[in-house]
Amino acid sequence: MTNKSGICIEHVMEGGPAGKAGLKSGDIITSINGHPAHDSIDLMFYSGEPEMRLRILRDGAKQDFRIALEEGAANPGIVLKQFPVKTCKNNCIFCFVSQLPRGLRRPLYVKDEDYRMSFLYGNYITLTNLSDADKARIISQRLSPLYISVHSTDDAIRRRMLANPKAADIMAELKFFARHRIKMHVQIVLCPGYNDGRELEKTIRDLSKLFPHIMSIAVVPVGLTLHRRKPLQPVGKEDALSALDIIRGFQEKFLSKHGERLVFGADELYIKAGGRFPSLEEYEELYQIENGVGLVPQFTNEAKRLRLSGIRTTKRFATFTGTSFYPYLERLIGRIKKTGIDIELRAVENKFFGSSVTVTGLLTGKDIIRTFSDRAGKFDILLIPDVVLREGDNILLDNVTLKDLESGLGVKTAVIDSTPRGLVNALKEFQK
Repeated sequence: MTNKSGICIEHVMEGGPAGKAGLKSGDIITSINGHPAHDSIDLMFYSGEPEMRLRILRDGAKQDFRIALEEGAANPGIVLKQFPVKTCKNNCIFCFVSQLPRGLRRPLYVKDEDYRMSFLYGNYITLTNLSDADKARIISQRLSPLYISVHSTDDAIRRRMLANPKAADIMAELKFFARHRIKMHVQIVLCPGYNDGRELEKTIRDLSKLFPHIMSIAVVPVGLTLHRRKPLQPVGKEDALSALDIIRGFQEKFLSKHGERLVFGADELYIKAGGRFPSLEEYEELYQIENGVGLVPQFTNEAKRLRLSGIRTTKRFATFTGTSFYPYLERLIGRIKKTGIDIELRAVENKFFGSSVTVTGLLTGKDIIRTFSDRAGKFDILLIPDVVLREGDNILLDNVTLKDLESGLGVKTAVIDSTPRGLVNALKEFQK
């Protein structure tokens, strides 16, 4: 929570520096070391000092506290209430939130456009709602790296894609942050007919001029659901092949010039193109793996090195994945089966969002139940990849719970880490 009065403490960790100093849940921090307190970033920023001087508002009265911080401590033992997120005022032609049907969890409909969420969690922002004060804070507190959606460096094209005729000159914005040594990771959502071909080449070329402040460029195919209202062409095989040719050409130039490839294609581009993935080493630091850039090579690389011997269980397992990842997980499942473990893998077609949505993280409970309805009684445990669940909860996108899955299929469920080791560790949990 953040407002004119400061930031509210949700929880004070027992035995931590803040607790020892006498702070309590419900206290409102109005200043830190004499500086106004806005949100959790201020707490992080001033936690690097040996001592924190806090002015607290408790029951309407001001109180001052001093907290001695241990060397290397990242937090004085305070959990703050979440600050209200700044939302997006664009109306992007490809906005995934705008393609969602009704009836899902409310947080899914929030279009965040908040530089703090970009810095803290790697959320992508368009830089279309930054005030001068926001920019000054980013510079003064070194809120870096930021994750930025560029799409095109041609302002006319970009404004058309954002459906925002007032969007600022993106290169001017990026140059401003580069001058102040703010690091940036940028993405280009590839939309055929808008920013592909020569426009993609121009955008990558323009962005590369800001290296090393721009640390990586990801080219990601547009994601479309059957609920979209705006006509938009999906990325097909030829589109993907063309984009990858452009990316590879720039990678060779950048590797020769900078010693880094700089620009990378999302995994989905390689899947759509039907081509081979680059080696894991060619993804370098995997800067945008959370954006689906290098996930498949990382998974297959880990799976190859995994030892599968020594697992003994009579339980019958089943698990699932999205249709695009199925061939890669199937290889690992095949190896596991050869050790004598009874495990079945199914690809879940996304009926809820449409068959063009192929990633595991967007699968719904109803589609999972439909996929396994003919297998009731044929397995004991359904292994659930954690990416289909809301973080920290047991609820899927369509509000179906794990209990709903269990009752609908008549089996037990177990949530697993969505990695090769996570799958194997889950099997070990059910050994004799």
